[in-house]
Amino acid sequence: MLSYNINKVNEIILGISRMQYGLNEEQEMIVSTVRNFVEKEIYPHEDLVDRTGEVPKEVAQEIKRKTLELGFYACNFPEEMGCAGLNHLEFALVERELGRGSMALNHFFGRPQNILMACQGDQIDEYLKPALAGEKMDALAMTEPGAGSDIRSMSCTAKRDGGDWVVNGSKHFISGADHADFIIVFIATGEESTPRGIKKKITSFLVDRGTSGFVIRDGYKSVSHRGYKNMILEFTDCRLPNSQVLGEVDGGFDVMNEWLYATRITVATMSVGRARRVFDYALDYAATREQFGQKIGKFQGISFQLADMITEIDAADLLTLAAAKKLDTGGFANREIASAKLFASEVLGKVTDQAIQIYGGMGLMDDLPIERFWRDARVERIWDGTSEIQRHIISRDLLRALGA
Repeated sequence: MLSYNINKVNEIILGISRMQYGLNEEQEMIVSTVRNFVEKEIYPHEDLVDRTGEVPKEVAQEIKRKTLELGFYACNFPEEMGCAGLNHLEFALVERELGRGSMALNHFFGRPQNILMACQGDQIDEYLKPALAGEKMDALAMTEPGAGSDIRSMSCTAKRDGGDWVVNGSKHFISGADHADFIIVFIATGEESTPRGIKKKITSFLVDRGTSGFVIRDGYKSVSHRGYKNMILEFTDCRLPNSQVLGEVDGGFDVMNEWLYATRITVATMSVGRARRVFDYALDYAATREQFGQKIGKFQGISFQLADMITEIDAADLLTLAAAKKLDTGGFANREIASAKLFASEVLGKVTDQAIQIYGGMGLMDDLPIERFWRDARVERIWDGTSEIQRHIISRDLLRALGA
């Protein structure tokens, strides 16, 4: 349990954000509402989920029900769809606070993929509206065993057969597929010549759980985010009608660029939220733990670590909110988002490691949540584009402006 003084520290930190971005009363309420929700509805179940690797169905449904009651379910969708219609900055604030809690549990807070806005015709009533109402859950599938960041090299293919498509291949590392009623799957539907050789054309499809020839099975056991499972999707002569195409045939990249453009910012915001929670533990421990007749926070070796931790967390926070703000002003923020994802995820890794150092041996024991935060932090530098991919995006953006 953290001491009361930590709440005072968090008030100061929130004040910095408020001054920098001029958060209005509604935005401040978003922060406090989501943080209270996470503390009351997520924290109490975290130990059980981490120990068993499962989220009890009744807990998942209760989280979803209470999120719907709050009016925050699908808050990343526009008001005209009956949702909260939060802008990018406001949604970043939501994701930052959710980042404090277990991924496996806050999954049921409900943020459907924005790409569902590409639904047309009957797809709107069959997929989009039920997803926004919490009646159906979705998942997104791109990654394959032989095609991670290199999406154009995917080998899962869909070939025309009359008015249908026949799909063969597999996907892995698919988060949320264990609970999903349908999956948004990106599949190779042809080839084209590019300056770098032959590359795959990509199309996105809506695939229902239970479709003949489509199997969802357990994936790998990960040390990060226990209970938030990665699944394997297998397609064996799976027949999909043309009506299941999301967007245009061979237009998968267009759909990605329009609707998945800012997904990396979620990793950044959640990394900031989790880093702040870890810092709270480290600060509280440094202020209460005594060695050699004084609080360990008085030793320069500890106090300087705390100073570095909070400085880097604040920097990651401001960098992330700045990227979100740029999106709200209509700016092209590819480099800013990549910078935020890169920096925030790496700061989280450093902060969790430093927190363990401050706790000493107890930090590695599962009596405390610190070792869990440490385990969970590692994947953030990998998924949604590795740190190396982010550095590539940043450097290319800088050099392209100079014609290099």
